[in-house]
Amino acid sequence: MSRGGVKSFAALAETIGDKSSVDGASVASIIPRAGQSRSVPLRELVGNPHNPRDSLGNLDELASIVQHQLQPVVVVTKRAYQALYPDTPIDARWVVILGNRRLAAAHQFGRPELDIVIKDELAADRATLLTAVIAENVDRSGFDVIEEARAVESLVGEYGSADAAADHLHKSKTWVSQRRALLKLAPELQEATRRGELPIREARDLARIPWEEQRASWDRAQSDTNAETETDQVGQDGAAGEKESRGQGERPGAPQTHSRSVSRALKRFDVDPSALAIALHGQLGDAGARTLATQLRKLVKQ
Repeated sequence: MSRGGVKSFAALAETIGDKSSVDGASVASIIPRAGQSRSVPLRELVGNPHNPRDSLGNLDELASIVQHQLQPVVVVTKRAYQALYPDTPIDARWVVILGNRRLAAAHQFGRPELDIVIKDELAADRATLLTAVIAENVDRSGFDVIEEARAVESLVGEYGSADAAADHLHKSKTWVSQRRALLKLAPELQEATRRGELPIREARDLARIPWEEQRASWDRAQSDTNAETETDQVGQDGAAGEKESRGQGERPGAPQTHSRSVSRALKRFDVDPSALAIALHGQLGDAGARTLATQLRKLVKQ
């Protein structure tokens, strides 16, 4: 099977006609009616140039598309798309709105055509189009939280309010505000969140303070983590040696220790009290933090 070189959505948007890894010349061009599924050559399809995803991700899970396509991709006509984005050049007949990864997989694994359904109603306006794209991508493979945040921010701009964006995405207002908050992170912390090194809850809390304080708090957390990892390793090695000498294994059901982030913050409370607040909120969540705050207020009044 032929292998294409498409790695990103930006490249996918240009992989048409002679630039396609599959020429599709043997497939007859049929003009499908709106709402009906038809098979068309890849050379007549182009990826959405304004897809909020940065990369295609790993397409190996879609390799079976060579033998069969389970779902048609959803497209809009070139005319409908360019009515929304007149400055975006489109050199194909249809723009794939839902199914860009399937389009990329077809290029990569050598399928010469795809089944499509035309839904120009998705191009009623930019907000409608973007809502459809976000709804398909959220929780899908390779769509990270920073991509989500950027897409949601774009949608808020199109609708004019966060509440309207939440309604159209069928998400809570809290979910929308939490995703938008991630865009206030320093760039390096956004990348750490992408990689999963910085948990989303902690990232949201850090986003509430200035960049320099974010970086300082993150640097301290990293230093503490490294030091604690080394200490834990020494302790584990010593405990393992002691257990081996006694012929004992680990006790099942041993009590779990507190969150490392909370423990680290407690040790530094005198010099950095905000770190404890951030760590506790990350551990307890919004509801738990409110309950804790209520109980603390009661204690302070006594």
